[in-house]
Parts: sequence; structure tokens; C-alpha cells
Amino acid sequence: MDRQEKRAFVAFLAEVFASTSIVIVTENKGLTVADVTELRRRIRATGSTYKVAKNRLVSRALEGTQFDGIAPLLKGPTALSWGADPAAVAKVLVEFAKTNENLVVLGGALGSQTLDASGVKALAELPSLDELRAKLVGMLNTPATRIAGVVQAPAGQLARVFGAYSKSEAA
Repeated sequence: MDRQEKRAFVAFLAEVFASTSIVIVTENKGLTVADVTELRRRIRATGSTYKVAKNRLVSRALEGTQFDGIAPLLKGPTALSWGADPAAVAKVLVEFAKTNENLVVLGGALGSQTLDASGVKALAELPSLDELRAKLVGMLNTPATRIAGVVQAPAGQLARVFGAYSKSEAA
């Protein structure tokens, strides 16, 4: 990379840090090309990004952002992940790290809150935004279903009484 490319990359990362709510740092020592490709595919499926970057350039981009607490994690071969859904990014990385010992979750930051590896794992156990939305819709739908059942029950009972009465008169 020449200096102009480095400046553009630092500006890109600074823009990312200004617009995202989570950044997770992983150590990617020993990952094969196939492993990285599979990891990127999984992360992209959640609408997130996985980027290998030079630590020095990342440190420059972190200066003055809410994520500057992750700077001590930038040692050795590292990669960054970020996305709109914090739980989804963490889930993919933690699950991939369980099946591949070459990927190690070092930590990250959720807003201005710095997380260690156990904090990222705890975040991965939370439901994703889609799961939370589905639960909320289910909770909102349940009372409406119950109300409809309660409103229909008396009418159904009344219809059965009339039906029984008409059968008794016909006999």
C-alpha cells in the first residue's frame, strides 16, 4: 500500500467507526483461505463485515472514536468485524471459533463499552434483532387471538343452545 491508499483506508475505517455500534477484534493466526472465505460468507449473511487490517492503520482510525478502548487488543495478526446487529456478529464469530481453534475472539466494544472475550461470548448468547422482533410480534398477536376467542365464544354457545332447542322442538 502506498501512502495515499493508507490514508484512504484510515478514512474508511474512521467512517465505519463513526457509523457502527459494535466492533469485535479477533486473532486470525493460522486460518486458511477456505476458512476465511467461509467466515466472511457467514458474516455477510448477517449484514456484517469482516476485515483484516494493519494494526497501525486501525489504531490511527480509532483515535478520537468511541471504540478507542480496543486499541490494546491490536497485537499480532488481527481482524475486525462490525455490523448493524451486535448479537448477530458476535454469534457468528463465537460459533466459528468453537469449530476452528485458529480463530480466537480477543474482545471488542459495544458503543463506548469495551468488552473482553467473555463479554463478546455473553453478547453472542443474546437473541438477534430478528429473533427479538419475532418474539415481539408474537406477544402482540397473542392478546388479539385471545380477544377474538373470547368474543366468539358466547356467540358459539348461543348458536349451540338454539340448535339444541330447535332439535328438541322438531322431535
